[in-house]
Amino acid sequence: MDLDLLNVKDELENREFEILAPYATKCKNSMGRKHQRNDDFPVRTEFQRDRDRIIHSKAFRRLKHKTQVFLSPYNDHFRTRLTHTLEVSQIARTMARALKLNEDLTEAISLGHDLGHTPFGHCGEGVLNELLPTGFFHNIQSVRVVEVLEEMNLCQETIDGILTHSWGYKPKTPEAQVVQYADKIAYINHDIEDSIRAGVISEEDLPADCKKYFPNNQSDRLAKMISDIIITSKGSPEVKMSDEGWYYVKKLREWMFQNVYLDPVTKSEEKKARNILISLYEYYTEKLNSYAEKEDIPQLVSDYISGMSDHYAIRRYLDLFIPKPLTDATSDDALFKRICDEIH
Repeated sequence: MDLDLLNVKDELENREFEILAPYATKCKNSMGRKHQRNDDFPVRTEFQRDRDRIIHSKAFRRLKHKTQVFLSPYNDHFRTRLTHTLEVSQIARTMARALKLNEDLTEAISLGHDLGHTPFGHCGEGVLNELLPTGFFHNIQSVRVVEVLEEMNLCQETIDGILTHSWGYKPKTPEAQVVQYADKIAYINHDIEDSIRAGVISEEDLPADCKKYFPNNQSDRLAKMISDIIITSKGSPEVKMSDEGWYYVKKLREWMFQNVYLDPVTKSEEKKARNILISLYEYYTEKLNSYAEKEDIPQLVSDYISGMSDHYAIRRYLDLFIPKPLTDATSDDALFKRICDEIH
């Protein structure tokens, strides 16, 4: 390999010490990967490699047909889990760059944070949480995707950020703290826009004090939230929002839960989605009794169903439970291949 190429990675990693904040996470200080391997393409930092592995994963591609808020949308302008992920990445990178944090690590965490999310959004997560003996949490499943199901062998800092993106966890790096905020900022703002587009709410319906504090324009509202975090966190290893800003963000989020996320119109199709996932879970649980150890079945079925897109879950339900003329059946090879891998 050209000698100049061999120097690229070192140059990039040394540059981090020159331009990033003292408390930013540096690649050379990484806790590393579970399996260390020789780098045969040394032109990327370790966190850049993590980002690329996530982007090239099957789980990442499936996000394009997973629900964000509105189930199985046929209107191309509604967000999906993939477009949500990209918006989180953009917001997080903006904040990381302004705060002189590691943008590559921030991007890797952002792109991987929802890889374990279920079909049909939080409705699907709720169903699996009810059915599984140990419960189901999409952040924990996202870690399982990168560590077990697709064996991406990511850096420990990236895995920690994926696990702790959900509120209630304490991230180990400032970059993961950025993603925690970026996730909340992204979904609050784009869910408002999608809800207005769907006719569920209007801009005028938002709480009066929130409208007074935040601009009545999504772009400006988003900018104010991002700016608040940058201003409040500048020069500090702790990423945070001002008390006043966070108060109104939480109030807006609570209002969205009452008027959108739990709204009868928004949730009108969720009963059907629940029936689909419960039926699939029961079907595969029974079917695997002859193929796998009883204690392993819930995890195997959960891995399979949580990895489905909305479209695939509906397709499997139609194939299994709706009468039709003789046709090619959808293959369940992926599930049984996973069982064989577990056994051997």
